[in-house]
Amino acid sequence: QVQLVESGGGLVEAGGSLRLTCVPRGGSFGRHGVGWFRQAPGKEREPVAAISYSGLTTDYLDSLKGRFIISRDNSDNTVYLQMGNLKPEDTAVYYCARRREAIGGVTLQSGQYELWGQGTQVTVSS
Repeated sequence: QVQLVESGGGLVEAGGSLRLTCVPRGGSFGRHGVGWFRQAPGKEREPVAAISYSGLTTDYLDSLKGRFIISRDNSDNTVYLQMGNLKPEDTAVYYCARRREAIGGVTLQSGQYELWGQGTQVTVSS
Protein backbone atom coordinates (compact mmCIF):
# COMPACT_ATOMS: atom_id res chain seq x y z
CA GLN A 1 0.00 0.00 0.00
CA VAL A 2 1.31 3.40 -0.96
CA GLN A 3 2.06 5.80 1.87
CA LEU A 4 3.01 9.41 1.36
CA VAL A 5 5.87 10.58 3.54
CA GLU A 6 6.68 14.24 4.07
CA SER A 7 10.00 15.55 5.34
CA GLY A 8 11.92 18.77 5.56
CA GLY A 9 9.95 20.56 8.22
CA GLY A 10 11.55 22.21 11.20
CA LEU A 11 12.08 25.42 13.09
CA VAL A 12 13.14 28.46 11.12
CA GLU A 13 13.32 32.17 11.80
CA ALA A 14 11.03 34.58 10.04
CA GLY A 15 12.39 35.42 6.64
CA GLY A 16 14.03 32.04 6.29
CA SER A 17 13.40 29.22 3.86
CA LEU A 18 12.57 25.55 3.96
CA ARG A 19 12.07 22.89 1.33
CA LEU A 20 9.58 20.17 2.03
CA THR A 21 9.72 16.82 0.28
CA CYS A 22 6.99 14.28 -0.35
CA VAL A 23 7.68 10.74 -1.51
CA PRO A 24 5.30 7.82 -2.09
CA ARG A 25 6.71 4.96 -0.08
CA GLY A 26 5.71 1.58 -1.47
CA GLY A 27 4.55 2.93 -4.81
CA SER A 28 4.52 5.97 -7.01
CA PHE A 29 2.53 9.09 -7.73
CA GLY A 30 1.70 7.63 -11.11
CA ARG A 31 -0.19 10.01 -13.32
CA HIS A 32 -1.81 11.80 -10.42
CA GLY A 33 -1.57 15.39 -9.40
CA VAL A 34 -0.19 16.18 -5.98
CA GLY A 35 -1.08 18.89 -3.54
CA TRP A 36 0.29 20.43 -0.40
CA PHE A 37 -2.02 21.49 2.40
CA ARG A 38 -1.45 22.86 5.86
CA GLN A 39 -3.23 23.06 9.16
CA ALA A 40 -2.35 25.48 11.90
CA PRO A 41 -3.41 24.92 15.52
CA GLY A 42 -7.04 25.78 15.99
CA LYS A 43 -7.58 26.39 12.30
CA GLU A 44 -9.04 24.44 9.45
CA ARG A 45 -6.85 22.76 6.92
CA GLU A 46 -6.15 25.00 3.94
CA PRO A 47 -4.65 24.39 0.52
CA VAL A 48 -1.14 25.58 -0.18
CA ALA A 49 -0.24 24.47 -3.69
CA ALA A 50 -0.97 21.83 -6.29
CA ILE A 51 0.84 20.45 -9.28
CA SER A 52 -0.35 18.40 -12.24
CA TYR A 53 1.04 14.95 -12.95
CA SER A 54 3.23 16.37 -15.72
CA GLY A 55 4.49 19.16 -13.52
CA LEU A 56 3.59 21.71 -16.17
CA THR A 57 0.63 23.21 -14.34
CA THR A 58 0.59 24.57 -10.82
CA ASP A 59 -1.75 26.51 -8.60
CA TYR A 60 -1.33 28.26 -5.29
CA LEU A 61 -3.28 29.80 -2.51
CA ASP A 62 -3.35 33.42 -3.61
CA SER A 63 -1.69 34.74 -0.47
CA LEU A 64 1.28 32.41 -0.99
CA LYS A 65 2.04 33.21 -4.59
CA GLY A 66 5.56 34.48 -4.96
CA ARG A 67 6.81 32.89 -1.76
CA PHE A 68 6.07 29.18 -2.27
CA ILE A 69 6.98 27.04 -5.25
CA ILE A 70 5.75 23.52 -5.88
CA SER A 71 7.64 21.22 -8.21
CA ARG A 72 8.03 17.55 -8.93
CA ASP A 73 10.64 15.20 -10.31
CA ASN A 74 8.81 12.27 -11.83
CA SER A 75 12.04 10.44 -12.55
CA ASP A 76 12.73 10.51 -8.84
CA ASN A 77 9.11 10.19 -7.73
CA THR A 78 9.37 13.26 -5.52
CA VAL A 79 7.33 16.40 -5.02
CA TYR A 80 8.80 19.47 -3.43
CA LEU A 81 7.50 22.60 -1.78
CA GLN A 82 10.04 25.38 -1.64
CA MET A 83 8.99 27.96 0.92
CA GLY A 84 10.65 31.34 1.11
CA ASN A 85 10.38 34.50 3.21
CA LEU A 86 8.61 32.46 5.84
CA LYS A 87 6.36 34.21 8.32
CA PRO A 88 5.12 33.16 11.76
CA GLU A 89 1.66 32.69 10.26
CA ASP A 90 3.09 29.95 8.04
CA THR A 91 3.51 27.83 11.16
CA ALA A 92 1.48 24.66 10.62
CA VAL A 93 1.62 20.97 9.90
CA TYR A 94 2.13 20.54 6.19
CA TYR A 95 0.63 17.58 4.38
CA CYS A 96 1.06 16.28 0.89
CA ALA A 97 -1.70 14.39 -0.85
CA ARG A 98 -2.24 12.52 -4.10
CA ARG A 99 -5.18 13.43 -6.20
CA ARG A 100 -7.82 10.75 -6.64
CA GLU A 101 -8.24 11.35 -10.36
CA ALA A 102 -5.39 10.44 -12.66
CA ILE A 103 -4.20 12.98 -15.20
CA GLY A 104 -6.67 15.86 -15.00
CA GLY A 105 -5.64 19.38 -14.15
CA VAL A 106 -4.76 20.96 -10.85
CA THR A 107 -7.09 21.58 -7.99
CA LEU A 108 -6.77 23.01 -4.51
CA GLN A 109 -9.91 21.27 -3.33
CA SER A 110 -8.93 18.83 -0.61
CA GLY A 111 -11.91 16.61 -1.36
CA GLN A 112 -10.27 15.70 -4.66
CA TYR A 113 -7.37 14.04 -2.85
CA GLU A 114 -7.52 10.52 -1.54
CA LEU A 115 -4.08 9.66 -0.21
CA TRP A 116 -2.56 11.76 2.55
CA GLY A 117 0.72 11.81 4.37
CA GLN A 118 1.20 12.14 8.11
CA GLY A 119 2.47 15.67 7.84
CA THR A 120 5.62 17.54 8.77
CA GLN A 121 5.72 20.37 11.28
CA VAL A 122 6.91 23.79 10.17
CA THR A 123 7.46 26.37 12.87
CA VAL A 124 8.45 29.92 12.05
CA SER A 125 9.71 32.05 14.92
CA SER A 126 9.40 35.81 14.93
